[in-house]
Amino acid sequence: MRYVRRKEEEKQPPIYPRVISVGFFGGFIWSVIAAIAGYFQFTEVTPKTIILRSWLQTSWSDQWLGQWISIFVISMLSIGIAFVFYLLFRKIKGIWIGIVFGLSLWALIFWLLEPIFENISPLYQMDSDTIVTTICLFILYGVFIGYSISFSYQQRLYENQ
Repeated sequence: MRYVRRKEEEKQPPIYPRVISVGFFGGFIWSVIAAIAGYFQFTEVTPKTIILRSWLQTSWSDQWLGQWISIFVISMLSIGIAFVFYLLFRKIKGIWIGIVFGLSLWALIFWLLEPIFENISPLYQMDSDTIVTTICLFILYGVFIGYSISFSYQQRLYENQ
């Protein structure tokens, strides 16, 4: 009887560093785009509006320093969001789960957690540009996180066969 070894029992590196990098860069990329959208007045809600301005009413938190600190904080929080996606939805293929995930995050922040963020207007008082822009940004963020993690998971399964 002959035993075949798989290249000395190849061990794949854990997928967790990939989830961390997807989460961090997803938060970073889409927060920077949200800051740019705020600069061009497509939206009233920017990263600094959510992270800093709801709790700090200082002059520096309303400038670019506050924006960059908020982008970094969102990038770090996004790592946790990526792990939540990995734990719950990694096996689902396609972009639809990412779209639903992004819309769920938008609803969580702008509808359920709205009382926490005092600096953000209630949903019924926001202009349509802000609502549409933020929904689109959250959908794109959800698709980025969802598709990247799902693809990595499926690729890992394929390599193990």
